[in-house]
Amino acid sequence: MFGRQMANIREVLARNLKENRRKLGITQPELAERAGLSTNYLAMIEIAQKFPSADVLDRLAAALGISPNELFSVSVSPERAIEQMQQKILENLDQAIEHALDKAIAKRCGIVVPAEKP
Repeated sequence: MFGRQMANIREVLARNLKENRRKLGITQPELAERAGLSTNYLAMIEIAQKFPSADVLDRLAAALGISPNELFSVSVSPERAIEQMQQKILENLDQAIEHALDKAIAKRCGIVVPAEKP
C-alpha cells in the first residue's frame, strides 16, 4: 500500500512539474539550469522515476515561481480536465471503431455475431 501511495505522489509531482514548466513556456534544459539540476535528473522526476529531496523541491518551485506545496496539488486545472476528457473521448472512439470493424469483418466472412445487451 505504501509503495502505491509513493508512486501516486511521484505521479502528482511529475504532472504538476511538467504542467507548470509548460505554462512558463520553458524547456526541461531551461528549468534544469534555473534550478541547478542536470536535465537528465529533471527528466527522471518528470516521468516519476526519481523523487527529489526537499532542497531540490524548493529550488524547482523557486525556478517555476510557485510555492513548493503547489508541486503536490491534486486539484485539476481546466487544461488538465480538458486533456483528460479528450483522452477519454479518443479511447471510446477507438473502442467503437474497433467494435464496428470487428462486426463488419465478421459479417463479410459470414460469421454470426450475437446481439449485444444494452
